[in-house]
Amino acid sequence: MTLFLEQRLAGIAAATPWFMDALRAAASLGLDSWCIGAGAVRNLVWDHLHGYAAPSQLADIDLAYFDAANLDGEREADLQRRLSQRMPSQKWEVANQARVHLWFEQYFGHPVEALTSLEEAVASWPEYATSVGIFLDSSAALKIIAPHGLEDLFSMTIRRNPARVSLETYRQRIEQKQYQKRWPQVTVIF
Repeated sequence: MTLFLEQRLAGIAAATPWFMDALRAAASLGLDSWCIGAGAVRNLVWDHLHGYAAPSQLADIDLAYFDAANLDGEREADLQRRLSQRMPSQKWEVANQARVHLWFEQYFGHPVEALTSLEEAVASWPEYATSVGIFLDSSAALKIIAPHGLEDLFSMTIRRNPARVSLETYRQRIEQKQYQKRWPQVTVIF
């Protein structure tokens, strides 16, 4: 990952009040290994690159964390409730990446191995441009997780990450998300 793109992403995040509020809310949970990622980061950057004054509609803010010691789904629900109380204007989706293997097959139709870290989880997200997470460290400094780099995110390129997403699922996501309607400069690669 180039330092320039990492600094650029940190600058965009730091200058965006709703995103910083979300990071502070997530940090208040006291999780050891977490990030806000996927669509929230994509929207943040692509709205900026398109010069949009108001943020695009965001389905939810994805808070991913990794806690292999507690695979109870109720913990996710509790954390989601706490975030919703702190930021009621936002919809949150909280997922312990250590438990993905427990529900993935039922949702997507094929089993996956258990993940071993948050970084491994981010590396498996559906597109390279959305395989990015941002968190605040213990000193409240912005940190970035981008195992596939930030080039696709900043070039506004949607490319399938074959780690977990089949071509069929990828095509369905492209149809559902309608990226190019929202952000005309986006390039979709099949």
